[in-house]
Amino acid sequence: MPGTKRKIDAAPGWAGECLAANASVVMQLAALKRMTVVELKAKWESLFGAPAPNNSRSYLELRLGYRIQELTLGGLSRETRRTLDLLADEIEGRTGRKAIIADSRNPVVGTRLIREWDGVEHTVTVLKDGFDWRGQKFKSLSAAAWAITGTQWNGYRFFGLREARRDER
Repeated sequence: MPGTKRKIDAAPGWAGECLAANASVVMQLAALKRMTVVELKAKWESLFGAPAPNNSRSYLELRLGYRIQELTLGGLSRETRRTLDLLADEIEGRTGRKAIIADSRNPVVGTRLIREWDGVEHTVTVLKDGFDWRGQKFKSLSAAAWAITGTQWNGYRFFGLREARRDER
């Protein structure tokens, strides 16, 4: 209607909330740069509920910045946390967890990979925890490819599971 003024939000609903949250985070991050180490330690205590572990300004700013974003925008997904825990266990040599991190390039367990090499057809079977070639078990496809060829190969490329680089085509 002529003469009627309406207020129009620049970003209504969820998008507006997202912009407001991002603006809030940016303001809080900028404020960290202006704080003294004593103020950063106080902020640490309010966000973590424990005393700051050290007096390093760069460490406090970095970790507080992450925590502010985590609290405002959300943290890591459950799957990401699980994967990180499994990787840490693997690096530390712990086998307490039952799951093994699977390579997403691996075919389904039971798949037979067939490759001809020097006129001989070689069949490798995908196992739950490795690969079988002629009754020998290998942890990786590269190890199986090495046993077949006697030279180092990327196992995924050797069996055609990975494309060649553009410059090699």
